[in-house]
This record gives sequence, structure tokens and C-alpha cells, in this order.
Amino acid sequence: MEMEKKIYQAFVDHVPENAAAYCYDLWAEDPFRFVISRSRSSKLGDFRFRRDREIQTITINYDLNPYQFLITYIHEVAHHRVYKDFDLGVKPHGSEWKKVFQKLLAPMFSDLVFPKDVLIPLKRHMLNPKASSGADIFLSKELKKYDLKYQEDGCRPLFLTDIKVGDSFSLRGRVFTKEEVRRTRVLCLEVSSGRRYLISSHAEVVRLK
Repeated sequence: MEMEKKIYQAFVDHVPENAAAYCYDLWAEDPFRFVISRSRSSKLGDFRFRRDREIQTITINYDLNPYQFLITYIHEVAHHRVYKDFDLGVKPHGSEWKKVFQKLLAPMFSDLVFPKDVLIPLKRHMLNPKASSGADIFLSKELKKYDLKYQEDGCRPLFLTDIKVGDSFSLRGRVFTKEEVRRTRVLCLEVSSGRRYLISSHAEVVRLK
């Protein structure tokens, strides 16, 4: 009983108020080890499979805003459900996962859960969900607005796609100039080294004057 209370409280603390009970029910229907993780730049969450463990693990970064936390949680629960049904015999983000993810997230399509500026691109994204919500620039932009740092500063996130060719920007402390757009990546010149790199157009950057 104590563990159930902790799990429920974790959802109360991290997802939109009207989604907490639903998130708990998904866990209770088919329990797994649920870990709220430190922040990781490489991923928002994951489903960890261990063949030697009967109970598998889902981890979610602690610092996600409530809407990103909810989407990431259900994304990983979908992996858990697909594993239970198909073991490792299907692609991680194949049609089986997409169908389960769509089914599990659909009950949350309400402006009682998501603000409308997130709900509209989210519904569009879920018609054919990608491996990461960050791969959808329209959805990513709206979700990022609700990160704590933007809520406190009253500003909006800026992505490489928003920077004009020829303009300079910083990314993780390094200064670049945007040179050429190539589909989902952008050729950029690192000012200090003179080297060129292909950077995702979805990268979050700081514009330099």
C-alpha cells in the first residue's frame, strides 16, 4: 500500500492534475518499476528491458514540464505494453508501438489536460508518432514554452530553424554561424575552430547579435 501511495503521489507531482489518476491506473493495470531520474540530455525517459527481471523499469527525467512528462510517460508505457505482447520481436518504434501509444494517449486529448496550443500539434503528431516528440518541431516548440526556465523568464524557446542563414548563435557554449539548410540538419561553421558541423534544425540555441 505504501508503494502505491508513492507512485500516485509521483504523478500528482509531475503530470497535469487531471491526468494523475489515469497515469496511476496505467501503472496499476500492469505494474513496473517506476523511477523518476536525474536530468539526461540524451533522453527524456526510457523503458529498460532485462530478460533476467520479471518486473521491468521505466524512467522519466524529473525536470520535464507536466505536459512533456505525461507524453513521455505514456510513450514508455506503450513500450512496456508492446514488450509484454511481442517480447523483442518487433521494432522499438514500429507499427505495434505506434498503435498502442495512440490508444493510450487518446483519452488525454482534452483541454482539461493539455493547453490548446499544445493539444493541436499533439493531435497532429499522434497521427503518425515519431520516436521522440522532439523530432516534431511544431510540437516541440509548444511544449518547450512550458519549461520552468521559460515560464520564469517570460520568453520563448529558440531553435536553429528560427535562425537566419548567415546569423550567429551559441549551442552548449560554442559559437556557430548558420550556413546551409539540408533537410532536417543544418551546415554550421564553428567560429573558433573554422570547422563545419551538421546540426539538427531542432536544436535549441541562443541567438547572438
